Amino acid sequence: MAKSNSSSKGGNTVSVVSAIAEPVAKQLGLDLWDVRFEKEGASWYLRIFIDKKEGISIDDCEKMSKAVDPLIEEADPIDQSYFLEVCSPGIERELRRPEHFEKMSGREVCVRLFRPLEDGTREVIADLVGLRDGSIVLTDLDGTEFEIPKKEAVSVCLTDEDIEFETAQADETEE
Repeated sequence: MAKSNSSSKGGNTVSVVSAIAEPVAKQLGLDLWDVRFEKEGASWYLRIFIDKKEGISIDDCEKMSKAVDPLIEEADPIDQSYFLEVCSPGIERELRRPEHFEKMSGREVCVRLFRPLEDGTREVIADLVGLRDGSIVLTDLDGTEFEIPKKEAVSVCLTDEDIEFETAQADETEE
């Protein structure tokens, strides 16, 4: 998959692939959560994260992969060999884009920090309000709002504390 044109595009790989993948995801009844182009060891990975309200299945990933792969090949945005992975963002998904913060407002998140706070804490678990002026806005247990500059956060991920799971097992025990 060696290409000669994307070296000049640099960081545009993600935006080009996102523009290709978004309409494909919509057509399949999916939401495009994120696109990442990352190097791990000697290999490059193009990861497309998809989501839907009912959750993602292997079939959803396979359908998305088969639909988007030829379009990415045709667009030719990647200069080196890579592995394409289509997957779910998972229960403890990372929030990276402004729309992630908006969509997950009210949910519990874990903010991991580059530097510890004054009390030595490197992780803050609180309810997400959203993003405001470059800061992550949170509320503590008392409902007090506070902010952490987004540039100080290594990552912001949902916790699994407030996830409501379907009780399919309850249905099985009733039989």
